[in-house]
Amino acid sequence: MSQSCDLAAAPRRKVTLGPFDMRVEKRPDGSIIASSPQALGAYPDKATDKLDHWAEVAPERIFLAQRDGDGPWRTITYRQARTSVRGIAQALLQRDLSPERPIACLTGNDLGQALLSLAAQYIGVPFAPISPAYSTVSQDFGKLRSIVDLLQPGLIYATTAQPLARAIATVIPADVEIVVALPSALDRPQTLLTDLIATPVTAAVDAANAMVGPDTIAKFLFTSGSTGAPKAVINTQRMMCSNQVMFAAVVPFMTEQPPVLVDWLPWSHTFGGNHNFNLVLFGGGSFYIDEGRPLPGAIEKTVRNLREIAPTVYFNVPRGFEALLPYLQSDAALAENFFSRLQAMQYAGASLSQPVWDGLAEVAVRTVGEKIHMMSGLGSTETAPGAITVVRPIDRAGTVGVPMPGVVVKLVENSGKLEARLKGPNITPGYWKNPDQTKTAFDDEGFYKLGDALKFANVDDPSHGFVFDGRVAEDFKLSSGTWVSVGPLRADLTQHFAPLIRDAIIAGHDRPALGALLIPEIEPARALAGLAATATPAEVCAHPAVVERFRALLVTHAAKNTGGSTLVPRIALLFEPLSIDVGEVTDKGSVNQRAVIAHRAALVDDLLSAEPSTRVIALPPKR
Repeated sequence: MSQSCDLAAAPRRKVTLGPFDMRVEKRPDGSIIASSPQALGAYPDKATDKLDHWAEVAPERIFLAQRDGDGPWRTITYRQARTSVRGIAQALLQRDLSPERPIACLTGNDLGQALLSLAAQYIGVPFAPISPAYSTVSQDFGKLRSIVDLLQPGLIYATTAQPLARAIATVIPADVEIVVALPSALDRPQTLLTDLIATPVTAAVDAANAMVGPDTIAKFLFTSGSTGAPKAVINTQRMMCSNQVMFAAVVPFMTEQPPVLVDWLPWSHTFGGNHNFNLVLFGGGSFYIDEGRPLPGAIEKTVRNLREIAPTVYFNVPRGFEALLPYLQSDAALAENFFSRLQAMQYAGASLSQPVWDGLAEVAVRTVGEKIHMMSGLGSTETAPGAITVVRPIDRAGTVGVPMPGVVVKLVENSGKLEARLKGPNITPGYWKNPDQTKTAFDDEGFYKLGDALKFANVDDPSHGFVFDGRVAEDFKLSSGTWVSVGPLRADLTQHFAPLIRDAIIAGHDRPALGALLIPEIEPARALAGLAATATPAEVCAHPAVVERFRALLVTHAAKNTGGSTLVPRIALLFEPLSIDVGEVTDKGSVNQRAVIAHRAALVDDLLSAEPSTRVIALPPKR
């Protein structure tokens, strides 16, 4: 029996799923309204109510854990977390903090950030986790400066200040307090987080906590700022709390038992910081902070953690699953522990390639005899993040699911596609101190304009949900007037050239034909060329074996795509590092199509010119 037949016949691990029906209404103006027939249940006024709850119900259960360097796990129970949070909250009340003087965090996920964020929420002070790359990878600190100018923070938190010394000296005003978990050399005073924790708690903490309600600002989360300065998305307690109740309604298995996460996804992004962290908090689970990354030399930390801790649900971006898969395939003990109690996997941020999808399914069946439920969905920083999610079992990428209870989706015709707009308690009230951008983000009925296009997976059965149909703003016309749907073509190219590339940038606006900048995966290309590890990316991509392999794949892609909107006659390998300063890439590795095209104009012109350079790989001329 073939592998594909084995996978098709293999049972799925049983999990409890909620209803996946979708109610659809076609309106006289041509728009379509889609919603869940299931009513949204009650949700708490604030997320920290759950901290108080679990500190009483399961006080000695591990809530948070992080490795002590390369050593053992440091753990914090729910009882310990609540005690620390209340001490920090008391200290914060003595510092004149407010929405006009919030707390900003410059470093990545750690125990201190978790406690400080919860303490701020406990008393109604907004917390702003900022991408660490803006303070470390960035060379000009432009995005960090714009964020600090907007927020005017009253307190800055960092795990340790030493890696941030230049950013702090350049951007952070001298009168802003710096709080650290670990002291380091810095030419300004530092306050230890332990000193905040040790603050004696008074009745003022409970009084402030009682004033926190659904409309209290919990966080400022920043968009990537790919087309300008990052925008501060207001995240309220209502948004976060309602969103967790939505998820619990459609995927109840996630909280039927206390969820256990081993997770690296940045808390400066909504997927990691809202969805994943709050899933653990609401479910009374345990969050193991993974300091690994889906990169050579860093994925090994993730592998070590997963050998020790068996997750009940595993979240990652597609690149993370790609990096983990070879270890699962080659290490039986790792796979056994990873899949032992895993109920679901979920990807977000981009499309998961079918070879990786099938590879994960194959190793699961080989290891535990069952396929594991794979999930995805659609949302944004402005939606807390969930709005549409996969509920029914699926076997291929692309489906994003159905509206969650409480979310209303409006589909509006836009350039031949159905543009999605959203309304619900999980939607942001707007952008901090930016009324103009807030106004343009919503239509005249108050629906948030997501910017994504959707289509029905099965027009005759709405329960099959929606399929992602690209970003409306990315689509363009060729000079012939032919519309190019960038999202599906980008995903198709990435699948076709796998594992040699990780993304594709589509160019050709107002040009006669398309071209694509392909972002190569250097290690598979280096192996193909038989080059040493010292070979540069430019040398790898120029090697004849690599060039010819890409040309051959270009030919087979063209054979399947003969129409003007999908035929890509030319490609070029974009091996130069993408810039976070100009928004070409985020710290999660997500690539912004428009930013790359704007900042690589010379390469795009070469790609599409009448006489391209030797860097451009083209289809052979027709005979």
